[in-house]
Amino acid sequence: MKQNFGTKITEFFINYFSFSGQLVSQAEAEAAIREGVSFKGTNIVILILAIFIASLGLNTNSTAVIIGAMLISPLMGPIIGIGLGVGIHDFALLKRCLRNLLMAAGFSVITSTLYFLISPVNEQHSELLARTSPTIYDVLIGFVGGGAGIVALGSTNKGNVIPGVAIATALMPPLCTAGYGLATWQMDYFLGALYLFVINSIYIAFATFVGVKFMKYKGVNDADNVRARRVRHVVYSLAILTMLPSIYLTYNMLTQSRFQANADRFIAEECNFPDTQVLNRKIFTENGERCLQMTMIGHTLPVDSLQLALSAKLKYYGLQGTKLIFIQGGDSPLANVQNTSADDIFRLTQNTISRQQSTIDSLRAVIAREDTSQKLSVTISPELRVIFPAIQQIGIANAVFVAPADTLDADTTAVAMIKTSAPLPKADHDKLVKYLEARIGAKKIMVVNI
Repeated sequence: MKQNFGTKITEFFINYFSFSGQLVSQAEAEAAIREGVSFKGTNIVILILAIFIASLGLNTNSTAVIIGAMLISPLMGPIIGIGLGVGIHDFALLKRCLRNLLMAAGFSVITSTLYFLISPVNEQHSELLARTSPTIYDVLIGFVGGGAGIVALGSTNKGNVIPGVAIATALMPPLCTAGYGLATWQMDYFLGALYLFVINSIYIAFATFVGVKFMKYKGVNDADNVRARRVRHVVYSLAILTMLPSIYLTYNMLTQSRFQANADRFIAEECNFPDTQVLNRKIFTENGERCLQMTMIGHTLPVDSLQLALSAKLKYYGLQGTKLIFIQGGDSPLANVQNTSADDIFRLTQNTISRQQSTIDSLRAVIAREDTSQKLSVTISPELRVIFPAIQQIGIANAVFVAPADTLDADTTAVAMIKTSAPLPKADHDKLVKYLEARIGAKKIMVVNI
């Protein structure tokens, strides 16, 4: 029973993953690849136009335009040709592909450099920045994309795989970003983008080489086995050496991401103050030291106390050795915000205005209550002369009564101060209290005869 089940599972996977009857002949696949290797005439013109389109897309930060440029670009041809040349030991094809790829990359960088030299817009948009920090994920994208490309070229049903590989592996934008780095003389941009292009090229070619071996393409008849072995060793060495810097960059990226998450958790759990809140945080490195800068709104807190209280807790969040910097708005929101962004300043100012408006509204409410008390005295005075003829004058106010032993237990009571021509009998006094409670809407009122 177990054997039958295992056999069925094996047959299931063989049935769905078998290439039988779905691959074109080696000669047909080779012809399709060799056709895209050449870089003369129209291919060069199309490449230059595609570079201009990609540069415009990066300049305007338009993803759609960049995708269009990647679909137009003929750069995939010589890269896949390199993998085929190594796989079938066709060194003449390998040389031609390397020469054409170098020429194409050179034309691309020169074209994009000229564009960015004359372009009036030189801002660093997100699409540009994304092409300057390659990681191990770019290695995987290049390898998997190249694998999909060679399988599609070798199959009868090619579909939209090659255009999809061109978009996923993004060969054009790094070359444009390298040109931007040269035009603006920012070598970190140039080297980072060039490294990303090298990663994509090597791993697409490496995946093609693996795919050729997997599909068992035969080598050329006059191949030099010793030379072929040496070339394979060079390919393996290049693949490993190209991957190593990306592993280091990935480690830095993950470390920075973890540091930011720890900083956010530290602020959320430890920086909770009654009348002060953290408006924004900024993480940067200064003189080799990591800094956590917090922009705070509300009552100004003593910096020495903040440093003493919070620095001791950094180690519990994996932030030991981090320098804490506090920017506080206080009564003058723009006093200490030289290192704060315009958006932070705007929010800081808006919060200060909101807090001040709340204070103004509170004071207005107090004034309104006092004004109401004064008006009540004037309003009910004629009525009192009719109901209580002995009352000559009345004044109504709110008084706060505090017990000396407990200053936190305060009680606000309405007080009516009256002046009479003769003492009021107790019955009239009680009647006056009920009348005033009903008339002014007070739950409790104290009547004082002055």
